[in-house]
Amino acid sequence: MKLSNTSTQLHVVRILEVLIVAGLAVVCTPSGAAPTMDSPAAAHATRTAARVPIETRITSLHTRLQITSTQESLWQPVAQIMRENANTMQTLLRAREDGASHMSAIDDLHAYAQIAESHADGIRKLTLAFESLYNSMSDVQKRNADQIFRNEGHHMGRKG
Repeated sequence: MKLSNTSTQLHVVRILEVLIVAGLAVVCTPSGAAPTMDSPAAAHATRTAARVPIETRITSLHTRLQITSTQESLWQPVAQIMRENANTMQTLLRAREDGASHMSAIDDLHAYAQIAESHADGIRKLTLAFESLYNSMSDVQKRNADQIFRNEGHHMGRKG
């Protein structure tokens, strides 16, 4: 089955959404506002990220996407960007948490903006790397990837 360019782009975008969520630990409350680090949502995200280290998520995703030896050179940049994104998010979230008790509302908004900007930068980097990998996949692999992300979506980090 040959996918149209638009269809392929939509599949790539969907898969990237899940990769970003799996690789990045940015948490928002349902209203879209940044939670305080002592909120239940932030605590849950921290516990989830601690239970499923980035290396475990990367290994699981590699296996489940059935990356072949010929695709390994395309997978490695994806995995490295996931590591870098996770490290960046962890650093920014920790800094925000450490300063939360003395931040003004403006300081908090600036910190959250920095997290959001880093998240967007990470998405851009990951998009470029993952698109090359996705385009190299067989139709069977693409359908598998689509199904993995469609069915598990943003819960991948918890399922490891």
